Amino acid sequence: MTDRAVSVARPGALTTVQDLGRTGYAHLGVPRSGALDPGAAALVNRLVGNPESAAVLETTLDGCAVRPRCAVTVAVGGAPCPVTVDGRPVAWGRAVRVAAGALLEVGAATHGLRTYVGLGGGVAVEAVLGSRSTDLLSRLGPAPLAEGTVLPLGAEPAVRGSADAPPWPGPPDELVLRVRLGPRHDWFTSGALRTLATRAYRVSSASNRIGLRTEGPPLERARAGELPSEGMVLGAVQVPPDGRPVVFLADHPTTGGYPVVAVVREADLGAAAQAVPGTPVRFVPLR
Repeated sequence: MTDRAVSVARPGALTTVQDLGRTGYAHLGVPRSGALDPGAAALVNRLVGNPESAAVLETTLDGCAVRPRCAVTVAVGGAPCPVTVDGRPVAWGRAVRVAAGALLEVGAATHGLRTYVGLGGGVAVEAVLGSRSTDLLSRLGPAPLAEGTVLPLGAEPAVRGSADAPPWPGPPDELVLRVRLGPRHDWFTSGALRTLATRAYRVSSASNRIGLRTEGPPLERARAGELPSEGMVLGAVQVPPDGRPVVFLADHPTTGGYPVVAVVREADLGAAAQAVPGTPVRFVPLR
């Protein structure tokens, strides 16, 4: 019987298994998790013939290396990077057939932060609450990859994906986040709301899968004190005591006591996942 699995030769700085996430469990304190750049994850799945919901590998900064135990179709997308099979360059953003025992090396991102590796059949680790995603906050799902980890694969797709998939848009030179003000924008002065809408911020190096932290002018409070903890949603722009906005990403906490000045449109969060530290950020209120 064919051993449908891949073994991890190099895990990289942070490589996790991700799919489209687990929804419907916020009341239990479980965030959605899932791929930070869902468009890129869906694209590599389409390229290898998987459903868009299949689990992929999400790498951060310096890629990873895996060795399939069976022949498998692979596609690497998201942040551009060099890709080799047994040391020979192969195409990024295209489906590639990798022989059993060959070493697939996904190199460091040349632009952006997160690269996605789609494998024919998808990564078939056990699902937890309906998802195979690694959640770094609540520690659900498989642990981040380590050297020697063996990941099972699902059945090979009957039809391989098309090479004519739409191109990935690339990492942003400037991150534009469209927001709707609220629910706690009344906790901030009118000057603070103007600052949010008109001043430039930058992505902080302290950003992670939980939230995109920013550097820039602090937002002045109109009210003192703190809120009781309340529900938090994906894309919430929470303002901690230092006044610098934090945009909640896939592994965000489901409750929090700092006021949320605005919420980012979900369609803009994929670009946030690829914005490197120092990238300019603009918050654009929707009318």
